[in-house]
Amino acid sequence: MIQKLLNKDDTFIAYQKFEGKKPGIVFLGGFMSDMTGTKALYLEECCKRWDRSYIRFDYFGHGASSGKFEQGSIGRWLADVLMVLDQLTEGPQVLVGSSMGGWLMLLAALRRPESVHALVGIAAAPDFLDDFSQLTVEQQQSLEENGICYVPSSEGEGRPYPISRKLIEDGLEYRILNAPIAIDCPVHLLHGLSDGSVAWQKSVQLAERLTSKEVTVTLLKAGDHRLSTDLHLKLLEDTVQALLI
Repeated sequence: MIQKLLNKDDTFIAYQKFEGKKPGIVFLGGFMSDMTGTKALYLEECCKRWDRSYIRFDYFGHGASSGKFEQGSIGRWLADVLMVLDQLTEGPQVLVGSSMGGWLMLLAALRRPESVHALVGIAAAPDFLDDFSQLTVEQQQSLEENGICYVPSSEGEGRPYPISRKLIEDGLEYRILNAPIAIDCPVHLLHGLSDGSVAWQKSVQLAERLTSKEVTVTLLKAGDHRLSTDLHLKLLEDTVQALLI
């Protein structure tokens, strides 16, 4: 059953939680995705079989949570992650971050190291808003006049991404790839070589920036950005399970 975690400003985060053994697992979805995605539901079934605690949730303006997506920002969504960790979990967790969720899991681990057992990135996209610096003239004009523009998906799927000036400016404050990243827990990064949204080199760069000595990067030759085929889901399952020891 979907539950609601209330915020101080009367907004709420919709979430689904199952109790089980620790360390538990928390899934962090991607930009404009929600907690009903293939990977989020697959991990839930894994955790039921493993009798592991599991949480999936929607950020502000995503899925079943309150708020308008266009009013969201990296800082706001990071606050959602921290609230979930602070109020819904006990002890260190394995954070599994998909795309933008991979950026948020890193930011959360820097702020709550005691709450993190290990990290798993799925096409992790730290600093991905830098990729929107090369906007068309029309997009730049829309950003200046309306405070928002629309950018087509790199892989041609779904509706265009609404990118606000607030989102871009806020994202600059949370950039992390320009310096060493003081995270020392085990980290495993999965990335497809055929990813049309986030270049696989970003996971390699991230691995170089992390101070942890336990960082593994797995590159999948036939993998796209979603990494949701049966083969990729099984690899995700094995990766997460190995980090629960």
